[in-house]
Amino acid sequence: MDLSNLKPACGSTHHDKRIGRGQGSGRGGTSTRGHKGAKSRSGYHTKIGFEGGQMPLQRRVPKFGFKNINRVEYKAINISMLQALAERDNLSVIDREVLINAGLLNKNDLLKVLGDGAISAKLEVKANAFSKKAVEAIEAAGGSVVVL
Repeated sequence: MDLSNLKPACGSTHHDKRIGRGQGSGRGGTSTRGHKGAKSRSGYHTKIGFEGGQMPLQRRVPKFGFKNINRVEYKAINISMLQALAERDNLSVIDREVLINAGLLNKNDLLKVLGDGAISAKLEVKANAFSKKAVEAIEAAGGSVVVL
């Protein structure tokens, strides 16, 4: 036994169909494409979503509303959450890195601080956006706000 007499296992290989090679091949004439119609022609190609002339799904289903392509999505965090975080970890500055490490924010998220809850800690908060109520509450507690 050596490389010169290796061959595939019996029955593991077969010849490809040879289509359109005359009547003697058994696949001449229509060449397995059936009779007439678009699919029997060369160069046949359907458009995506074509359903044979029936009204396609993407035209049957009603459409409504509108998607603003300029919309900016923020991850919202309330000041009560900042207060709890500051007490737990004894922080004076809260920024994106602190929130990412705490598992409250992903690295690609934009952060908006909302004014729900109460805050008593004097914090410097750095975020992409703030609500008016949040700014008032943070500054009333003696903290400062930095918009990134």
